[in-house]
Amino acid sequence: MSIQLKEYITATGEVILYNGIPDFDRLELLSNGYGDVWHSSFEQGYKNAFPEIVYQTIEFYTCDFDGIEEGVSWRVNPNQFAVRKLVWDQLEGFDNEYSSTQMKAIDFGYRALVAGAVPLYVNGLFKSDIKDEIRISPKDRHAFFIKKFKIDHALFMIYRIGFWKLSEWNAFFYAKKKFKLNRDTPVLSPRKLNALDGNPKVSYIIPTMMRQEYTIQLLNDLSAQSYKPTQVVIVDATPVDARKVELYQFSDFPFEIILKWQETKGSCRARNEAIDLCTGDYLIFGDDDIRIPKDYIENHLRFLQTYNASACNGLDVRADNETQNLDVLDTKLNNMAKDLYTTGVALFFNNANNCVKREYVNKLVGNDINYDGGYGEDSDFGLSLIKLGITVLQNPFAANLHLKPATGGYRFWGNQASVLGKNRKKQPWELDVPVKWIRPLPSPTVIYFFLKHYDRKLLSEYRYKYMVSYLFKDSIWLFPIRFIKLPLRQLQFKKAVFYADKLIQLGKRTK
Repeated sequence: MSIQLKEYITATGEVILYNGIPDFDRLELLSNGYGDVWHSSFEQGYKNAFPEIVYQTIEFYTCDFDGIEEGVSWRVNPNQFAVRKLVWDQLEGFDNEYSSTQMKAIDFGYRALVAGAVPLYVNGLFKSDIKDEIRISPKDRHAFFIKKFKIDHALFMIYRIGFWKLSEWNAFFYAKKKFKLNRDTPVLSPRKLNALDGNPKVSYIIPTMMRQEYTIQLLNDLSAQSYKPTQVVIVDATPVDARKVELYQFSDFPFEIILKWQETKGSCRARNEAIDLCTGDYLIFGDDDIRIPKDYIENHLRFLQTYNASACNGLDVRADNETQNLDVLDTKLNNMAKDLYTTGVALFFNNANNCVKREYVNKLVGNDINYDGGYGEDSDFGLSLIKLGITVLQNPFAANLHLKPATGGYRFWGNQASVLGKNRKKQPWELDVPVKWIRPLPSPTVIYFFLKHYDRKLLSEYRYKYMVSYLFKDSIWLFPIRFIKLPLRQLQFKKAVFYADKLIQLGKRTK
């Protein structure tokens, strides 16, 4: 049975379909923003519904967070939601192969997310007193997994729920027989970008270390921009004995340049020191080893203005070697798969290419320096924005070519994490307990990310996935060796949790 939706015509003539009774004045305002599907399902029983998604992935939008007025959530209530008609038609509405209307709506929200639409929870848009009891059958759950993901994820779900449960195996074989992996979800076309409105000020941040030649190359790209930054802030951690001060001649550049020689350690500290010096309305964060085309900054601004958004990732395109130029970027973009050249919700945050309104960067008080020496600082920054209610969008119009040279950069310090013994240089996350002969794996900062933003239960699920991946990745012939080494890997994971717990006790630090 297909769902019957009503129509609302906005002031611009766009058709919005809806079920239930929304606040139409608010829906009108929302239609001018970046959202495509809107609901108020948290108060109606759908918050963190379908928790089994954790058996496939742990990413930005696995969980619904507390305390937000507006934020991305694909847990749609079928009885109280609104959607742009264009999006509903392109996604062909609910998938009627599910038996449950609740599963149809949740599947639609997830498909919308994957297709490049933005499903949004909006507090108070639908004021319904009805709180649903979510009931999703094992057959519908396994149908979702079979349709969306590789079969490994469904098997892992059975392993976690209980491989002895016949109901799980029956549901799995039912779904496997009836459905197949569907990768034909349509990709929604980006909106046409509006012309730039006004003259917003832009501060461009470059943290760098032992890559002064690359920094100058990037400054030249910035000076060629169709819309130039107001200022560029360089925080350079190159050791004194390796500096080539004569390279930094800034008089010929058409913007203010602030150079600060970094005396602290770590890319998070570097970005924070730069943020303190910024005056722009927007901050663009970029790595030192990228090339950017002439419309790069302009397209970041036009994109955010067109979508009425506050943060976005650009396209980070990997070069084949560090000598390639912007002609190569054009070639790579022309050959890029269509599903990569889309907008919608960014599933991660990329410090190599992003643009954020300064007011929200200031609300975060910068980067968490507990990540210095490890990994995950960009994911932490992005997820912290999400927990403020700021959606990070994917911007395919602002691309960079990431050169990735073999030497230099802040990983010079972080690479010491793999060294053991007397030659090891202490990492910031080691605090007052230096690593001796058991090297923590994964990086303690990765574990810190889970503990900081989620809970022990989600960390436990990550641990299961991590160990299963360790045992079964690569060649099956290596399984016996990996199995023998599994107790050591367990000790290494436990050691990573030990250091992460110490970081949690410290709390977020920005200086």
